[in-house]
Amino acid sequence: MSGRGGVENNIFDWYIPPECQSNSSILRLTKGLSWEVAKEPIHQDIDYYAVCGIGPGMSFANSILKNDPNIGVIGLVPCAIGSTNISQWSQGSFYYNQMVNRTRIALQGGGTLRALLWYQGESDTLNLEDANLYKSRLEKFFTDVRNDLGAPSLPIIQVALATTLGPYMKEIRNAQLGIHLPNVKTVDANGLKVGPDYVHLSTQAEAQLGQMLAQAFLEFGSYTIHNSLEVQNKE
Repeated sequence: MSGRGGVENNIFDWYIPPECQSNSSILRLTKGLSWEVAKEPIHQDIDYYAVCGIGPGMSFANSILKNDPNIGVIGLVPCAIGSTNISQWSQGSFYYNQMVNRTRIALQGGGTLRALLWYQGESDTLNLEDANLYKSRLEKFFTDVRNDLGAPSLPIIQVALATTLGPYMKEIRNAQLGIHLPNVKTVDANGLKVGPDYVHLSTQAEAQLGQMLAQAFLEFGSYTIHNSLEVQNKE
């Protein structure tokens, strides 16, 4: 979710596709908890453990604005950290608490929480026990987030894996595609072009994924509320 599009040998090429260009109606919450006009890479001060590139967030927001120019300001709340497994996002963990706290602070400005975007799971393909427990851990994570943010019906859009780090990709994808919680949609990244590291998506694939996420979001229907906030997360 934090995006490695355009990154090769730990260098970002700084190509920003049209779908990911900045727009004054798209803001992001910085690491310092202030709002600024969003620009790629939107996770550069959040997922600072690795070089960030193009992710799906800007394409997602631009696609929503294109479909409804009157939706108002969209606030992106980037929270993604690469190379993490689902157990590192369990309730009470550092990453979980950071995500919840950033979201609560974002809402203090008068915005309305509209969706959680979740793209994670490659690290859980490395270990059979993690793969077998993934579905129950993911369902608990979604339920805990909704409860802790006081949003029991929060729309959640997750991405089914397109790539793997280990031998248990089938188990993780089956778990993701088998989630049937209310107001949870799954977008399948399978078939999207992969970048040079054979794990993360390419720049154009990230932009395409953002549009797919936007379409899923728009299908929820009740999205036309000004000052929308999208929480973004990924392994």
